[in-house]
Amino acid sequence: MKELKLIAGNSSIDFAKRVTESAGLELGSCMIKRFSDGEVQVEIHESVRGADVFVIQSTCPPVNENYMELFIILDALKRASVNSITAVIPYFGYARQDRKVRPRVPISARCVSDLLLTAGADRILSVDLHSTQIQGFVNCPFDHLYAIPSMAQKFIETHGQGDEFVVVSPDAGGVERARAFAKRLKCSIAIVDKRRLGPNEAKAYNLIGDVKNKKAVVVDDIIDTAGTLVEGCGLIRDMGAKEIFAVITHPLLSGEAVSRIKESPIKELWVTDTIPLRPEAQNLDKIHVASVAPLVAEAIRRIYGNASVSTLFDQ
Repeated sequence: MKELKLIAGNSSIDFAKRVTESAGLELGSCMIKRFSDGEVQVEIHESVRGADVFVIQSTCPPVNENYMELFIILDALKRASVNSITAVIPYFGYARQDRKVRPRVPISARCVSDLLLTAGADRILSVDLHSTQIQGFVNCPFDHLYAIPSMAQKFIETHGQGDEFVVVSPDAGGVERARAFAKRLKCSIAIVDKRRLGPNEAKAYNLIGDVKNKKAVVVDDIIDTAGTLVEGCGLIRDMGAKEIFAVITHPLLSGEAVSRIKESPIKELWVTDTIPLRPEAQNLDKIHVASVAPLVAEAIRRIYGNASVSTLFDQ
């Protein structure tokens, strides 16, 4: 088999180290700097000729900087005569712009997908895409990992499971995700009737389902400014929930998100390490991190060994 190499971009150094530890590998030597005008400079400091290389880079804020860094790394590897390149993107930026919702707007998810292929990616690996149809935007294999099994296991180990819980989807689009989590918690689901008013702006109007005297668990893929989440949790509290938890994969936590969570009725916020926590979020006792690095490491091993990735979710 070809040699396996792992390279990390600047946004995911700590996450990549956890992946290499889980996979029993070492992180490849790569220098990523900036010229004085801000241009990205990349040098691979070891031979990768003929190797299968996995590049780990989360496209979290600053999203444009991190995407450009990833493109340049991919190009450097392509020109170093590698056998294959897999772009491991724990958080796939621009995934929320996946279709034309109004006239004269872009489909940015398609744009960055095309750029990844042009830069040299032969395969893409990501965790909890905001829109699963993004897999169809690229003419290359796209492995989509789900954080629900890992997060549900950690949550159950801490709080248990059963009818005392109810899993809440923050909108109609997240029902499938909520149902998958509820299956593991062995409980019912509810749905928040939400209207999108603009970017990072939505209003919760009603709740479909029963949360009275139950422990509500709001499940979603992204928490950005937390405005929508906090408003939805307020509605859930008003409908009689005795405790409110939130389980969300990607902690963007931009703007006033941390302060909103701190003052909200949310008892605990469970997130993953696909995005590094902001310093102020690291000091908030409400926030708990469940690592998906072992999941990504196992997926990398299976891709490299031409084994099934889908069976990861049958365990």
